[in-house]
Amino acid sequence: MDTPQKDLSYFRLRLKELLNASFPEKMHDAKFIDQRSNWAANAYEGAFRLGNPISQCDHIAEYILFEGLYFSKFDTVFQVVCNEFDTRMADEELRPFALRMLPVCEPVFAHYKLTEDFGSTREFDLLYTELTGIIAIWVEENGLQ
Repeated sequence: MDTPQKDLSYFRLRLKELLNASFPEKMHDAKFIDQRSNWAANAYEGAFRLGNPISQCDHIAEYILFEGLYFSKFDTVFQVVCNEFDTRMADEELRPFALRMLPVCEPVFAHYKLTEDFGSTREFDLLYTELTGIIAIWVEENGLQ
């Protein structure tokens, strides 16, 4: 029985889509992308050859492909920018500004243990408030450039 068509390029594309949307800081890490894509493709093929249903093969491969990519720092910064600073800039400027703010906000993230369910904890509210503050200070000192 042949393996259904889900080759390396499929997994590479899936991973790149997620990285582009939510983890742009990893978008240029070719080693990470290559390694994860290879692992996922091999896991899918191995699971299929062992007789697992396609849905289980998909689940195994996606678990490997997306491992550790559950809480997005960028999505959080983007959420803060959209919610708190959207009246100060045009919609098309929000994402580029959030990308610029990501390294500025990195020290704030270092104070939190970012787990898979972090977004639903009380600590998330504290993080959100701290991010709003650090971005507001940055804007006050540098403008919206």
